[in-house]
Amino acid sequence: MCGISGYIGNKDAYPIIINGLKRLEYRGYDSAGVLMYDGAEINLSKTKGKVSALEEITNKDPKRKEGNIGIGHTRWATHGVPNDLNSHPHLSQSGDLAIVHNGIIENYDTLRKELISRGYTFQSDTDTEVLVNLIEEVKKQEKCKLGKAVQMALTQVTGAYAIAVFDKKKPNEIVVAKLGSPIAIGIGKNNKEFFIASDASPFIEFTKNAVYLEDEEMAIIKLGRDIRVRKIMNDLQIETSIQELQLSLEQIEKGGYDHFMIKEIHEQPKAIIDTYRGRMLADQGIIKMAGVDDNLEKFLNAERIIIVACGTSWHAGLVGEYLFEDMARIPVEVEYASEFRYRNPIISSKDIVIAISQSGETADTLAAIKLAKSKGAFVFGVCNVVGSSIARETDAGAYTHAGPEIGVASTKAFTTQITVLSLIALKLAKAKGTLSNSAFHTYLQKMQLIPSKVEKLLQLDEKVKEIARVYKDAKNCLYLGRGFNFPVALEGALKLKEISYIHAEGYPAAEMKHGPIALIDENMPIFVIATNKGHYDKVVSNIQEIKSRSGKIIAIVTEGDVTVKEIADHVIEIPETEEALTPLLTTIPFQLLSYHIAVMLDKNVDQPRNLAKSVTVE
Repeated sequence: MCGISGYIGNKDAYPIIINGLKRLEYRGYDSAGVLMYDGAEINLSKTKGKVSALEEITNKDPKRKEGNIGIGHTRWATHGVPNDLNSHPHLSQSGDLAIVHNGIIENYDTLRKELISRGYTFQSDTDTEVLVNLIEEVKKQEKCKLGKAVQMALTQVTGAYAIAVFDKKKPNEIVVAKLGSPIAIGIGKNNKEFFIASDASPFIEFTKNAVYLEDEEMAIIKLGRDIRVRKIMNDLQIETSIQELQLSLEQIEKGGYDHFMIKEIHEQPKAIIDTYRGRMLADQGIIKMAGVDDNLEKFLNAERIIIVACGTSWHAGLVGEYLFEDMARIPVEVEYASEFRYRNPIISSKDIVIAISQSGETADTLAAIKLAKSKGAFVFGVCNVVGSSIARETDAGAYTHAGPEIGVASTKAFTTQITVLSLIALKLAKAKGTLSNSAFHTYLQKMQLIPSKVEKLLQLDEKVKEIARVYKDAKNCLYLGRGFNFPVALEGALKLKEISYIHAEGYPAAEMKHGPIALIDENMPIFVIATNKGHYDKVVSNIQEIKSRSGKIIAIVTEGDVTVKEIADHVIEIPETEEALTPLLTTIPFQLLSYHIAVMLDKNVDQPRNLAKSVTVE
C-alpha cells in the first residue's frame, strides 16, 4: 500500500503534508514526493527513498515548499521499480493535472495503449500516470469540470484506488475518490481548511472531525463549502457522515522508545486490558460482547466457523481454531483469505465467517468477506482500526482496541486478536454448556492475570537480548510448538523473517521428524515451546532428538521447569497459566528476540524491506 497526504487551506501546506507522510511511512517507503501550488505554478519534488530523502531535496530550494495547497505520497511499489520517475505525484501530459494514488489499476495496459493511440506519451512505468492522463483526456473530450472528469474516467477503470487529484486551473479544490483503498478527509473549522490522508494520523492535531469515503464514492473538497460526496457509478449524492476521531497524538509517537516495534511490544499489557475492559467482568462471571450477544443464536446454531485472515492475523486465527473447538466444540476451518477467495469454497447460510485484520483494510480479506456474504454466511469482523473497511463491511464484529500499531511487524495486534477470540470462545462455551461453571470462572480469573504476567515477561528483556547476541548470525532457524502453541511457532518464525531477514520456519514439534530434522546440526538454533501443559512429555522427546543431533536449543518453559533446563542451551521461563492462554505469553519472548536480532544486524525494524503494514492490493 501507499500513503497519501494532502492539504488545502490558509496554513503553509508543506509542513503539514511532510509530517503526514512521515506518519504514513509505515504504508510504504520505496519513494516519496510532494506537489505544491504557490498560487501561480506547480512545484513538484519527488525521489526514490524515504521522506527524509525528499526533505533533503526541498530544503535546498525553499520555493518548492511554498503554497497553501498540495498533495504528497509515500510509495510501496507495484507497477514500476522504485525510482524518481515512478514516484508520485504524477502529472498529466499537459502538466495541468496532478494525482497521488494508492492501489492498482488492473486494466492500465489497455488504457495506456488507447491513450498512446491518441497522442499521449508516458514518462513512467506506473498505472497511476495512465489514470491521470485518462482523466485529462475525458476532461478535454467532454469539456467538463474536474470532478465530472474524474467520475467518468473511474467508470472505465478496473482495480483498486484511493486518489487525490488537483487541477492548477481550479486551485481552490481537490477531488478525492475511493475503491478498495482507504482515504480520510479531515474537516477544519468552518470548512476553512481540509486534510486528506490514508488514515487520520497526519491531521489528528488539527481536527477531530473526519469523513471516511466508502467504496465507489468521490468527494469534491472546496474551501468554504461543505464536502460533497457522490456515488461514482450512478452520480447519486450521499449524505456526508462526519465522525469524531478517538485517536490522540501521543498514541502515534514513539514515547522515548527507539522504535515503534519495541514500544508496541511493551504496550501489550495495557492493550490486552483495553481489549477485555468492559467485556470481561471476571468477579461476576460475565462476558459481554454486543456483536456476539446480538447474534448469539447464529453462533450457537452454526454448523461451522470459517476464519479468514492473512499473515499474523492468520496465525491468531489458528489459535482461535484451537479455542473454539476445545471450548465450544464448534468445527472450525482457518483459511488464507488470498486462497479462500479464489478456490470456489463451499459456504452456506449455516456458516459463520470470522474475518481478522489489524488494519481492517486487507484486500484479500475484504474480498473473502464479500464472497462469504454473497453466499449467505453471517460475517463477523475482528479488527483494530475503528471505521475501517472491514468494520463497515461485516455484519457484526469486535474491535481489539489495541491502539495504533505503526511497526510493520505486528505484535500487540496478535495478542489482542487472541484475547478477543478467547472471549468469544469462552462466551460460546458457557452458552452451550460445553464448559463447566467452575472452568469458566477459572478461565476468567486467569485471563485477568495475563497482563501482569506479560509485564513480568517484559522484564526478561536483557536476558532475551543476550540470547539474541548468541544467535544473531544464524542463517536458518527452526521454531517448534504443539497444540495451542503451534501457531505461536509459526508467528515466531514470521517475526524473525520479517525484520531480520533470517530464514526461519515454524513447525508442529512432532512434524520435525518428517523432514526438517535433516537440517539440524550444530549451527541450527531451534526455538521450542515446551510449557508444562498439554503435550509436554512429547515435546521433551523432540528436544532430546534435537540434542542428540547437536542442535542448539532455546526453550520456552513454565516457571519451575527442571527437565528441559537440563537439556536446553538456553531457557526462558513464562508464568503458569491455563494451556489455552499460554499463546498470550509464549509469543512475548519471540517478539523480543526478533527485535533485538534485527537491531543488532542494523536492520530497519519498523520499516523492513519490501513490506508494508497492510496489504491493500493483491
